[in-house]
Amino acid sequence: MKWIAGFILALMIPVVPLSAGEADVVQVSVTDSDVRIYRFDVTVQHSDTGWDHYADKWEILAPDGKILGTRKLLHPHVNEQPFTRSLSDVKIPRNIKKVSVRAHDSVHAFGGKVVTLELP
Repeated sequence: MKWIAGFILALMIPVVPLSAGEADVVQVSVTDSDVRIYRFDVTVQHSDTGWDHYADKWEILAPDGKILGTRKLLHPHVNEQPFTRSLSDVKIPRNIKKVSVRAHDSVHAFGGKVVTLELP
């Protein structure tokens, strides 16, 4: 009888799926390729689990939140963590001296670590 009560109790405990968490930007390198035109090399860390949960883009933001550039990530990077991808020809207005870079994942959207840096 004791085992039946234990079995029923075990069925009542909610199952919480393992989660890959939010995508973090862990490093950003910026190169000024021309007057106010930049190349960004961004390293993202995320415990991609496959097509159902993976880091799917990163964005460059002005201080006011305006999106200055977006790099879409077209597939999971399950066995490549952290990973670095680039975006070239990002035009940034003269009045903007620093930017923030944030990563997005297919489950949590934004919310992981953001990197803010001064432009060269």
